Amino acid sequence: MFVTEVGAAVCTLATARNWVAGHGSGFDLQVTLWLWFTVLFAGFAEALAEGRGKAQAESLKKARTQTMARRLRNGGEERVPAAELQRGDRVVCEANDIVPADGEVIEGIATVDESAITGESAPVIRESGGDRSAVTGGTRVISDRIVVRVTSEKGNTFLDRMISMVEGAQRQKTPNEIALGLLLLGLTTAFTLAVFTLPAFVRYSESAAKLTGGSGLTVTVLVSLLVCLIPTTIGGLLSAIGISGIDRLIRRNVMATSGRAVEAAGDIDVLLLDKTGTITLGNRMATAFFPAPGVTSAQLADAAQLASLADETPEGRSIVVLVAAAHARFVPFAAQTRMSGVDFPARDGRPERTIRKGAAAAVQSFVESRGGVYPEAVAVTVDEVSSQGGTPLVVAECERVLGVIRLSDVVKGGIRERFVQLRRMGIRTVMITGDNPLTAAAIAAEAGVDDFMAQARPEDKLARIRAEQEEGHLVAMTGDGTNDAPALAQADVGVAMNTGTQAAREAGNMVDLDSNPTKLIEIVEIGKQLLMTRGALTTFSIANDVAKYFAILPAMFAGLYAREGAEAGPLSQLNLMQLASPQSAILSAVIFNALIIIALVPLALRGVRYRPLGATIVLRRNLLIYGLGGLVAPFIGIKWIDLLLTHLGLA
Repeated sequence: MFVTEVGAAVCTLATARNWVAGHGSGFDLQVTLWLWFTVLFAGFAEALAEGRGKAQAESLKKARTQTMARRLRNGGEERVPAAELQRGDRVVCEANDIVPADGEVIEGIATVDESAITGESAPVIRESGGDRSAVTGGTRVISDRIVVRVTSEKGNTFLDRMISMVEGAQRQKTPNEIALGLLLLGLTTAFTLAVFTLPAFVRYSESAAKLTGGSGLTVTVLVSLLVCLIPTTIGGLLSAIGISGIDRLIRRNVMATSGRAVEAAGDIDVLLLDKTGTITLGNRMATAFFPAPGVTSAQLADAAQLASLADETPEGRSIVVLVAAAHARFVPFAAQTRMSGVDFPARDGRPERTIRKGAAAAVQSFVESRGGVYPEAVAVTVDEVSSQGGTPLVVAECERVLGVIRLSDVVKGGIRERFVQLRRMGIRTVMITGDNPLTAAAIAAEAGVDDFMAQARPEDKLARIRAEQEEGHLVAMTGDGTNDAPALAQADVGVAMNTGTQAAREAGNMVDLDSNPTKLIEIVEIGKQLLMTRGALTTFSIANDVAKYFAILPAMFAGLYAREGAEAGPLSQLNLMQLASPQSAILSAVIFNALIIIALVPLALRGVRYRPLGATIVLRRNLLIYGLGGLVAPFIGIKWIDLLLTHLGLA
């Protein structure tokens, strides 16, 4: 487009000089105007794409209100402007208060209205501990009281970054976009050399044919030829395609930290998904107790309740109904130990009581480390629960195994069909779960994933991603917890949930404002659509150039090598369009070259219709639809413009 702009400026100077010299022509003036229209239309495409983002940014700026914060300091509260808050400050938020800055809840639980950020009117729960502790500045607390630790610096809040992103001010070119730009630059350079060495060849040919000045290769004609032959169509739409890809993500409430992340989503071939909440509904509930031999259901239930007091997961809370326990040390659930529990010290002659609840393998190790025996009957029950797709939790007290709790989860409807679509796209799906291998295998078979990771710890996820990348794969992953942060940072596309911890949101290169883990599949589709759109329009643009070549050059040199007394020479056989005159051919091609950019702007912004097809099928489809269309469209369009110009007497 820079070459087009320079060419338009050169034609402007040449036209002005001719008019001053008294031999200006309407042809030169028309060509010059349409060259400037070409530059204008290319800028219009990018401006329109950025304008849509800026409109969304304005709505986000309304959420960035200037509020007062209740900062905790020296044992008391002080009211300060939110802009004065520093990273690490602690602030209090109660009902109807605006959260003054991004942070994490370190005390309390509250419902929060995040509609200003997500557009969803339903309030969400934010609480200390667990993976739903992050709050965003500009949201409103509806009930209760929380203490928030500020995690962002001034001017670098989540909302600030989101506004900057949607406005497109800092949009960086992606690797594929840079590579395509180099290709376009190479084509432009080649055509520039070809066009501006053309006069020398024409003079030689005219001399050989004993003709003089028959071709009329003026500066305006040469610039017109160059602009029509270089890939101006894709050059004018390239930025708009990239910006619109980010725009489509924003409209689905996903914030990407860079255009690179969007493009990488289109290239991934391995997809890692957490089982709970992504493949299954995620609300696993305790549905049955299976006591070990010699243990009553009441004993198992009592121990299970005590072991779940410090378990902040939904599964743990489903076990606890009402328990009052004093003088106890709680052991919260951890991904490393895969157990939770409670320790009662020896007191009033009673021995120490240690209760644990967790994965079968973890509890077995715990019991055996204390000299206990893991009953065979319990192992059989664990296998039965797992083979039926349930999740078994084993409960133990000291060195004695008390029994098994069955947790039931449900695979989401339609998820199997989504995985079939991904498989057609050449993407391999891997389910990640902390369940034992039998449970994982049963759910993986029901969901239709290609592979699964059972009993996965944070370091296992990280190792799996690195192993896939070392084999040349691009990996995407979703997560919401601090323990997911290393894997999110390592993945080529890491989608963090907005409800998750600040560590997870900072580690990923995308944030899902709706906190819907299954949206990762939509993100992949948007990335694929972006690449398909760029490929389709590039194919169309290059095919366009080939067609315009046959429109202009034969008409320009139809009289070359003509026999004495003949108006047309042998090159006129290539004038397939039978255009009225060389001037009409050139002007028609320049007008078509400008108008086709405007015609393709809606497609660039909307994107080529996405279909889960393999790379070979997509290439064949692009060549058939956009390649063939790019060849045919100029022949039809330029001919119609030629007829119109001739009818109006403009050429």
